[in-house]
Amino acid sequence: MHSKKTRILLADDHAVVRQGFRMILAGQPGFEIVGEASNGREAVELAEKLHPDVVVMDVAMPELNGIEATRRIAQTSQRTRVLALSMHKDAVYVREILKAGARGYLLKDAFDRDLVAAVKALARGESYLSPAISDLVLSDYRKHVTDPVDLLTSREREVLQMIAEGKTNKEIANALQLSVYTIDAHRGRIMEKLNLHSTPELVRFAVRNGLAT
Repeated sequence: MHSKKTRILLADDHAVVRQGFRMILAGQPGFEIVGEASNGREAVELAEKLHPDVVVMDVAMPELNGIEATRRIAQTSQRTRVLALSMHKDAVYVREILKAGARGYLLKDAFDRDLVAAVKALARGESYLSPAISDLVLSDYRKHVTDPVDLLTSREREVLQMIAEGKTNKEIANALQLSVYTIDAHRGRIMEKLNLHSTPELVRFAVRNGLAT
């Protein structure tokens, strides 16, 4: 019985680059090139029509760049995974395309085997980052991702902990020597800041973030 082939769409504005990728990937058992796009708009249209498993997407393309094309593909084709390709090691590029929905990022000067490994990883549902940029991405991620707990004031963290411990508004008010009305206002602000909508969600958040056991 034949295992299902990984269907690949190549998107790059340089025909010679697409040809190079085609030669590398088409020679791999289990890979099938189902289409080629020369700009971002074409990539989006072909992804909708062909439903590839993986789109190998150049970040810098005319008409519609790879970041915007990735965003649209991620919205319309849930099972299609985008592998972004770029000359840039710049963290801004990496951050933007990963935020747009790409599942992998490969530098264009990577070895053939890296391209094959990246496509295989995405086809399995995993992510892939060029070894040269994985450290960069991690440090950039830490710099830009705000810990949601940091959004809360010290008092709000205290109130959240007590909510997670199962205390009522009245019990919290007594413990902190505040009015029930004030505790209720705190609870409302905590929910708003964390985008949570019920007490069980608050409890789960507190436990996950080490504010309660």
